[in-house]
Amino acid sequence: MTERKPPGMSFETWVGQQIAQAMARGDFEHLPGARKPLTGLDREETAYDWAVAKARREGIDTAAMLPPGLALRRERDELPARVAGLATEAEVRALAEDYNARVEAFWRLPQESRWSPVPGLADVEVLVGAWLAHRPPEPPPAPRVEAVPPRRRFRVRWRRRSH
Repeated sequence: MTERKPPGMSFETWVGQQIAQAMARGDFEHLPGARKPLTGLDREETAYDWAVAKARREGIDTAAMLPPGLALRRERDELPARVAGLATEAEVRALAEDYNARVEAFWRLPQESRWSPVPGLADVEVLVGAWLAHRPPEPPPAPRVEAVPPRRRFRVRWRRRSH
């Protein structure tokens, strides 16, 4: 660890002195990427671009970075794919009605600006109709097999005879 900054010395001077000492010791000689140009300096990158790239490198879903109105719109666009995996019509209706309830709650909140995106409601009947049209047919019921009662076994009891 480096020593503490001496009182009376400016921060810039002290940092410059630390860098000069490290260079004299050769601490910067064998670093990866030494004597190579920095990449990505030629393109203009906004703070948003940097944040999205960082989130992708870290494996974070970038949908979590969307404003609430856009996140709800995106969720509405993904509803048909989500309902395809559901098993019953009641589950499809529940998912769509839950989404609609969250949109209505969003509508009641004050918005950050008048240009904030406003999500629309999901059409429950259209989702249910698409789900009914694209779901696989139900398999025919399995043939009923009569259960054969087990055979009754008789036990043989050995008795001792007395003579």
